Amino acid sequence: MMNLTTNYLGLELRSPLVPSAAAPLTEDIDNLKRLEDAGAAAVVLHSLFEEQIRLERYELEHHLSYGTESFAEALTYFPEPTIFHVGTQEYLEHIRKAKEMVNIPIIASLNGSTTGGWVECAKQIEQAGADAIELNIYYVPTDMDTTAAQIEQNYIDILSAVKSEVKIPVAIKISPYFSNMANMAKRLVDAGASSLVLFNRFYQPDINLEALEVLPNVLLSTPQALRLPMRWIAILYGRLAVDFAATSGIHKAQDVIKMLMVGANVTMLCSVLLRHGIESIREIEQGMCRWMEENEYESVKQMQGSMSQINCPDESAFERVQYMKAIQSYVPR
Repeated sequence: MMNLTTNYLGLELRSPLVPSAAAPLTEDIDNLKRLEDAGAAAVVLHSLFEEQIRLERYELEHHLSYGTESFAEALTYFPEPTIFHVGTQEYLEHIRKAKEMVNIPIIASLNGSTTGGWVECAKQIEQAGADAIELNIYYVPTDMDTTAAQIEQNYIDILSAVKSEVKIPVAIKISPYFSNMANMAKRLVDAGASSLVLFNRFYQPDINLEALEVLPNVLLSTPQALRLPMRWIAILYGRLAVDFAATSGIHKAQDVIKMLMVGANVTMLCSVLLRHGIESIREIEQGMCRWMEENEYESVKQMQGSMSQINCPDESAFERVQYMKAIQSYVPR
């Protein structure tokens, strides 16, 4: 019998398979039980957004909507309330019901990009029973006068503010777009992050050429997307006292195994569940067990980090020299 258990955020999980922030799935309380029955080791809920907390707290709806018949572009700076599926109290109640419904850990997701009073909601999330919080910082800086140092400090300030509110573990989900990713990772760990979730996918808008409108466009990930988080987990593993969650591009058992081998504690599943359904979790787990048996691995912990940079005979494999080798070795058809 293969031992698939892993530790993440101080929690012992039955496997590294964790459905993550898939709103169409996790907003339905009955689906949480289905996810557990299919083999999910924990669940990261859909996000509670900074904007909806602010909107509720300061009652901005009237002020933001007033006059938009003449100035329609005003609404483009702030999502309309109807976009949000749940409010703060509904989100907290969802956590309570989830804890009653399933026996696996429930990780709440708090999504924001600025410092402010909205982070106080983290305490309410803890009180509602969440086992941990995933802090999702989704930030696209466009101010030309904002420096890289200011952007990085904003991440640290948000994390520190959330950490000051709660005692439960806090994971932080970030993008890869930093001048020195290794240094930024270290600063986040020093600020108290219990896990680094690598990486956030920025959804790029599209243009409707008939209506001449900018439209939101969600493209589900493909297996190719796993290369970036795989590389950085491999580089950081063993150098930072932190857990790693791999996200983006994880669709098959082999994808999970690769992430574990470079050092991930868990792998987040989203696009594969939306594309192929909840039962994909069971199929991935069965595929993991078959591969481990064929390759004589008895446990997840046995393989974890075995192919990370710190354990790789050629430490340059994840750095610039590998880029040169790849370019020189490619043979076109």
